[in-house]
Amino acid sequence: MEAISPNIAIARDITADMDRQATFGARMADRVAQIGGSWSFVIGFGIVLVAWAALNALILPLNGRFDPYPFIFLNLLLSMLAAIQAPIIMMSQNRQTVKDRAASQHDYEVNLKAELEIMTLTAKVDELMRLNAEQFAQLQRQLTSPPRESF
Repeated sequence: MEAISPNIAIARDITADMDRQATFGARMADRVAQIGGSWSFVIGFGIVLVAWAALNALILPLNGRFDPYPFIFLNLLLSMLAAIQAPIIMMSQNRQTVKDRAASQHDYEVNLKAELEIMTLTAKVDELMRLNAEQFAQLQRQLTSPPRESF
């Protein structure tokens, strides 16, 4: 919390800092989650599934099919993909949670420093107003007091 002391800037990009410190595995998990959670992946994967089914059910002759209906090999591949993809996406989500917590803590520190700075400025303005009021009262007394006779 020494950053809260005056004249020290504490604003920074927490996400960029954490991304620079990320391991290869963490970056890969983020990338897999980014690709797996996109419409491009969903549409592309849907096309592959339709092509697989069409190829094995309609196009290839009965003895040339490598995965006849009910597509047991395809189900095995999908199960293996899900078994690998789910923990990777969870790793990415856990990393995002850590980023969010760090960003939240940083926001708190920035807000706390801003609050302290505002309190300091308010105290200074109050002091200036008090001094101004004293000077105004002194001037008012001088202007309203009867003139002194000089001999």
